[in-house]
Parts: sequence; structure tokens; C-alpha cells
Amino acid sequence: MAADETKTNQDNVSESQIAVHWKEEEYFEPSQKFIDQANLTDKNVLEKFGEDNFPECFEEYADMLDWDKRWDTILDSSNPPFFKWFVGGKLNASYNCIDRHLAKHKNKTAIHFVPEPENEPITHMTFQELYVRVNEFAAVLQDYCGLKAGDTVTLHMPMIPELAITMLACARLGVIHSQVFSGFSGKACADRIVDAKSKYLITADAYYRGGKLLDHKEKADIAVKHAEEEGQHVEKVLIWQRYPGKYSGETPIVEGRDVFVNDIIKDYYHKVIEPVSLKAEDTLFLMYTSGTTGKPKGAQHSIGGYMAYVTGTSKYIQDIHPEDVYWCMADIGWITGHSYIVYGPLALAASSVIFEGVPTHPDAGRPWRIAEELDVNIFHTSPTAIRALRRIGSEEPAKYNYHFKHMTTVGEPIEPNVWRWYYDVVGKKEAVIVDTWWQTETGGFLCSTIPGLHKMKPGSAGPGVPGIYPEILDEEGKPLPKGCGKAGNIVIKNPWPGRMLTIWGDDERFKNQYYTRYNRDPESKDWHDWPYFAGDGAVEAPDGYFRILGRIDDVINVAGHRLGTKELESAALIVDEVGEAAVVPVPDPIKGVKPHVFVSLKPGFSPSPELEKKISDTLATEIGPIAKPGRVWIVPDMPKTRSGKIMRRVLGSIAQGNDTGDVTTLANPQIVEEIKKLY
Repeated sequence: MAADETKTNQDNVSESQIAVHWKEEEYFEPSQKFIDQANLTDKNVLEKFGEDNFPECFEEYADMLDWDKRWDTILDSSNPPFFKWFVGGKLNASYNCIDRHLAKHKNKTAIHFVPEPENEPITHMTFQELYVRVNEFAAVLQDYCGLKAGDTVTLHMPMIPELAITMLACARLGVIHSQVFSGFSGKACADRIVDAKSKYLITADAYYRGGKLLDHKEKADIAVKHAEEEGQHVEKVLIWQRYPGKYSGETPIVEGRDVFVNDIIKDYYHKVIEPVSLKAEDTLFLMYTSGTTGKPKGAQHSIGGYMAYVTGTSKYIQDIHPEDVYWCMADIGWITGHSYIVYGPLALAASSVIFEGVPTHPDAGRPWRIAEELDVNIFHTSPTAIRALRRIGSEEPAKYNYHFKHMTTVGEPIEPNVWRWYYDVVGKKEAVIVDTWWQTETGGFLCSTIPGLHKMKPGSAGPGVPGIYPEILDEEGKPLPKGCGKAGNIVIKNPWPGRMLTIWGDDERFKNQYYTRYNRDPESKDWHDWPYFAGDGAVEAPDGYFRILGRIDDVINVAGHRLGTKELESAALIVDEVGEAAVVPVPDPIKGVKPHVFVSLKPGFSPSPELEKKISDTLATEIGPIAKPGRVWIVPDMPKTRSGKIMRRVLGSIAQGNDTGDVTTLANPQIVEEIKKLY
């Protein structure tokens, strides 16, 4: 964009809009080889899933499942925004992921478990083995624990196959599972136990992370103690052993409370538990948001609608076939892992990879060695992981003989430069990329290109997926024209099957957080009056593709101009030397706030004043003088959470000279002091 054009746009932007300076990128075409095998190549699909055919269009997804009883009502919208899907229908999620595949696929691998230590063999669990193990653990839950449909149980488990087994065993009985990311503290686990009112905690003694066997059991003791203080008594802690028959934790066992699953399951060998036939609108699981601001929100997901949606989107957007080896490098502790490691792929009889470790350990070649050994052909990861692998191992993928047909990116917007490395180097210019946008609350993808139909555009999520009708609204609720160069708040105009039922135990919070802002009439029973407010800023291009700019909160107001932090970070990543970038707002006496840019460099490059200036000048050139940072910080590494997210809060505290608070839960807490010493 020309400088005078940029100036005009900045002068015209109102307080309720985010100025967008990103240029539209060139298109990339999917290969004919991919199109020839794609699950979805029908050009009429968006019309088939259009508003004129809503909600009946979603029967196509539901028909991918086996139902005990077919539904009477596709969409019950009599009590908005508490929409219910496939009402009257009955099914079981565990049956749909396992039992129904046995006739054709019992000897096919369901789960490839890749331990972090490379000297440990990969475990290949067939659908028949998964069936046996899920039934045995379901018997433990039912007969030993006395759990039944509608009860809740909290899981605090790492990336081991027993996590998927536990989830599917719960689903078999109708027990509502609430998995807490293993990197979360015992206190965070306790908060979720209390909210879910769980009497049982299922955990593991230890797991590998970054070359170390971590004592995970200690978190269970902390969780139970804090839950008790909050009035929730945990009767038993069930512990899976990382090495069956051997206790690998360092924390002592609490007699009478702690039980090794590997010991008690012997009494239930080969026991078969018939899958319980459950209502479509019954609850399959709770997935809590992080709770960094206020009480954690338990997204309550249904069985029928959720399973239909993740199965349909896994087939059409992920292009999963039963013969595919599919690797989603997320953690099952997040919604991505629930939807697109466990329930979606297994419902399609795919082979799903579960990887215990860190993708950059012992080096940045590890993911590509795994892909080569397992002949993975669909790869799914986050921009955070892609940036880390690009930064420390940009040449590594070329050393290995793997071939992806399809790659997904998820979790946050991906910068065009990083997208191109992902396409050129990781995908070897063979794979299609789908850049998906969705949320914990939505259950599955909301925006993405359909890989066999749409052209790809770096940095752009694409249009709404089939059956999803997005729109950009300003603060007053007026639609912004696509291609206008202004951003607003993205909403979804319609309900869809994968969306959560409500926030567990808090219907009012659910309504206020996601629907009140743009609701046209609180008394209306018409779904058109209840658009879903996602809380993300976005812009719609003339071609109908959406570019997500990040959370509305992640906007810096510089002298009245609202700049998205993701756009600033993307500009910094244009500089060849930069591996990762994070932007934080810092108070400024003249402009109110100025962006400060933190960057870590690719190997082989060193900090210098010249490089700081180059980065600063790049932001000014790419976005405009208003984006010139107050300071460029070149740091050895970014403070990161265990899931790899950069902790911008910590960086903001450093930039302002404030106390950084408790950083002990970071994956690399020592980096905070290192950065402070440098400046």
C-alpha cells in the first residue's frame, strides 16, 4: 500500500475500527494430484450448505455417524441462544470412534503413540486393541468407581495413549470428561475439579518433556488439597503408570485415596461394556478455557451435534480418509486435540498420531523423522510451533523423505512469511494448507478454505466453512462491506452443530459473553436475531476470504489509531534475521501508547543496533510511521508457556520495568532474568 494511501486510511479510521494495512497476498493453487483424491470437490457445496438450505444441510454431517435412533428435529431454536441439534436422536461417541470400524478395520492402527525418548519404540494400537482397552477401563469406571451417565470426572493427563482411552471409556458410559492440560498447575486443576464437581481425578505418575521425566503425580496432591479447601471432596485419584508395573513419580502415594489403574484393571481384563445409548443433546465433555481473567469457563459440548460437526469437518476440511496417517501436533488438553486428534479422526477410522514430547527436542528434525517413519501424509500444527521450527531448524525438513498431501495451521493467525516457509519447506510445495479459525467454544472449524476447491492465500483463513455464515460488524452492529479496508468484529450469523451448549453451570454468562452484544431482540425465537460474537477482530477481503487479526483486546491504540498486534508482529517477521516476534503496548507520554517489539533471532545472527533499526524501519515502511516502535528488544528467547505460547504479559512487565510476577510455571522461567540483565 502506498504511503499516501496509508495516511488517508489512518486519518479516516474511527475509534470503533481497526486500521488494516496488510496487502492482499497472491493465491496458491492446490495441485491436481490433491484434487483428484480429495473428499470434497463439488463446486456446489457452498450453495448446498447455504442459508436457503439451513439447517437441513447439516444432516449430511450427521449421516456420517451411526445412530441408535434417528433424530426428530434437526435444530431446536425454541430457546435461543440455547440451540439444540438432532433432538430425539440417540447415539454413542465411543461406538462411533471404535466399534463400528471393527468389521472392516480391526487390524488397522487407530493410534500411533510416539514417546519422546527416541530409544523407545513407537506403539501401534489397532482398533481391536483400542476396543479392548477402552472396554476394560470403562468397566473400572462403572464397577470400581460407580460412575454413570451424567456424572463428571476430571482428567489431568499428559500426551500418552491412556488419555484417549480414558476419554473414550467415559464417552462409552456417558460420563462427562473434563480434561485439564497437563502443563497446568495443580491449583488450576483444582479450580476445574471444583467447577465440574468431580469426585474422581484421573492422572498419570510421570511423562517426558524436553528430555526430562517429570513427576506429574505431585500436581494431583496439590489439586485435591485445593479442591477440598473449596468444598469439593475427591474420593479417589486413579493413576496411570507411564511404565506399567513401575511407579515413576517422586511424590508418595496416599494410601486409601490413590490407586494405580494398572493394578486394578487386572480384575476387568476382557470385560465388555455395551455403549450406553445417549441423547444427542446430552453432554460429551467439558473443556475449560484458561481462566487467566476471572473464573474458568467450562465449554459444555454435546454428543450428537459435536460428533457430527467434527466428523464432517475432519472429512471435508482436513481431507481425512481411512487410509491416511494423520498427525495433529497439538495437545489433547486443548479443544484441537479433542476434536482433531481423538473424536474427528477416529470417527473416520483414520490412524491418529499421539506424540508425547516437544517438537524441537532433541533437535528441530524430530517432527520430520517421525513423519518419515510413520509415512504421515496429513500434518496439523500451530503457527507457534511452525515459527519455532523455522527459527531453529529452517533447513531440517529437506533432510527427510516424507510427503504431506495436506497441512493445517490452527490456534492463531499465521504471518504470510511464515506461511510461505511452511508451504515451501515443510510441505515441499506438494501439500495444500488450510489456515483454520475457530475456538474452544465452537467445537470445530469456522473459517477455512476447502482444500480441494479453494485457492490458498497466505495469512488468510479463507471463507466460512460449509454451513457457517460469518460477517464483520462495527461497534454499532452495522455490517462492514467486504474489501473496504477496515476491520471490525467477526460474528457468525447462524447456530451450528459443533457449538457448545452453554457454559457449564452458568447460562447467564454464556448468553452475556457470546450473544448479548449483537442481539437484536431478547424476546426473539428467530436464530437470525442471535449472531455469535467471537471476540476476534477481522477483515473481509473482496474475494470473501477473512483475515483474522486476533483478539479484540490485542489492539494497540497509538495516538487514536488502532493497530492489531498480529499485524505488527507479521511485519517484524519480514526481516530475514528474525525468528519470532511479540509486540506489547507500553505507555508513552505523547502518543498514549507505543508498541515495543521483542524479537528472537534465527541461529547464526547476532544482536546489533543496526538490526534494531532495520526492524524498526521495516514496521514503519510496511505499516506506516504510526507503527514505528518505541523500542526494539532483541532477546535470546521468548518467555513461553508449556504449550509454546509467548507470554506477552511478562514481556510487557519487563518493558515497563514492572514486577513480572510468578513465572515459575513457564517452560523457561530463567529467560526472564536473562532478558532483564541484558537491558
